[in-house]
Amino acid sequence: QVQLVESGGGLVQAGGSLRLSCAASGRTFSSYFMGWFRQAPGKEREFVAGIRWSGGNTYYEDSVTGRFTISRDNAKNTVYLQMNSLKPEDTAVYYCAATRTPIATMRAEGYDYWGQGTQVTVSS
Repeated sequence: QVQLVESGGGLVQAGGSLRLSCAASGRTFSSYFMGWFRQAPGKEREFVAGIRWSGGNTYYEDSVTGRFTISRDNAKNTVYLQMNSLKPEDTAVYYCAATRTPIATMRAEGYDYWGQGTQVTVSS
């Protein structure tokens, strides 16, 4: 059974940094595509960043390009989201997700597995 466990959320001032982690277990993820999504109160869940586990190709939503970096550690089966220059509008619950297809997708419907989410709050 696939499990995705996020950690690293918290409260930070605008301009600060956080690193989210997503520990994956239950499968060999070499053929998977991994994504980070976020959902703010009253808004739809939106794609933030994604990475192809094999090859490491990365993809970003426009508003986080240049501020966020997604990476993975094969030995630890963990995906990271380094978030710098955080803004109040980045406040949301952040979710890690995995899809069995290696094709990059930014649609939440395209993902097979989800973590429980971790809260990120950026104060102004």
